[in-house]
Amino acid sequence: MDGEVAHYRRHPTEPGVDLLSARYVTHRYSRHAHATYTIGLIESGVEEFEHAGSLLRAARGQVVILNPEVVHTGHAGVPEGWRYRVLYPAVDVVREVADELGAPRGTPYFPSTIVDDPAAARLLRTVHASVARGDALASSSALRTALAAILGRHGAPPGRTGAGGIAPPAVRAARDLLHERLTAPPSLEELAEAVGAGPFALLRAFRAAYGLPPHAYLTNLRVQRARELLDAGLRPAEVAARTGFTDQPHLTRHFKRVVGVPPGAYLLGRTA
Repeated sequence: MDGEVAHYRRHPTEPGVDLLSARYVTHRYSRHAHATYTIGLIESGVEEFEHAGSLLRAARGQVVILNPEVVHTGHAGVPEGWRYRVLYPAVDVVREVADELGAPRGTPYFPSTIVDDPAAARLLRTVHASVARGDALASSSALRTALAAILGRHGAPPGRTGAGGIAPPAVRAARDLLHERLTAPPSLEELAEAVGAGPFALLRAFRAAYGLPPHAYLTNLRVQRARELLDAGLRPAEVAARTGFTDQPHLTRHFKRVVGVPPGAYLLGRTA
C-alpha cells in the first residue's frame, strides 16, 4: 500500500455529485457498477479496467467516461500505479444539464469510454480544485461547465442504456427478490425455484442481463445500500448489520473494492 492515498468527498452544492482523488498502486476494484455516471481524468500512470468484455487502458491526460450501471473493474496498468480525479454525477444532474442544452429528452448516453480531450481534462481539474477550496459558487459553476462541455462533445442521443437491455421476466423477478431479501438472500437453487427457472439457466441469464452473477450483484447492491445508510448518519458497524455483511471488517473489505475508500474515510469526506 506504499504511496497509496485516496480522498472521497461530496460536492458542496450538488448532493448528487461525489468526487474522488486518488493514487493507487496495489488497490484493485472488484467487478461493480455505479448508479451514477463515472467521469475520471488520469493524471499519471495507467489504469487498466475490464469493460464490456474488453480490457482497456487509460493513460495520462485521457478521460474515462462510464455510463450508469455499467459493470467494470480497475487496477494499475504499470508498476507505479495510477493517479486520477473522478466525478460521480447522478443521472438527474447530468439529465438536467442536458435539458438546459436542449438535448433530446431521456438519459444521456456516452458511446466512447476513453477520450482524448485536453479541454475536458482542464475543466475536470477546475471542478476538483474549486471543491477543495470550498468555493461553493465556483465549484457549482465549474461542475456545470464541465458537464456541458463533455455532453456537447461526447454525448449521444438518449436511448441506449447498460449492456443488459431489458431482462427476461424471470431474471427481473430474481433481481427484485435479491432487493427484497438483502440481508437474508436465498441460495441460487431457491432463487431459481422462486422464479421458475433452472439454476444454471438463471445464472447465465442474470449475468447476461446485469453483467454480474446474482451473488456479485447482491454484494454490489449491499455496498450501494451501505452508502445510503452512511449518508443518513449511521455508523459503519450498524450499517454492516443492516446490509447483510458479517461484521464491520467484512463491510470495509467490500466497500473499498467498490468505492475506493473504506467506510470511515467515506464518512469523513461527507462531513468535511
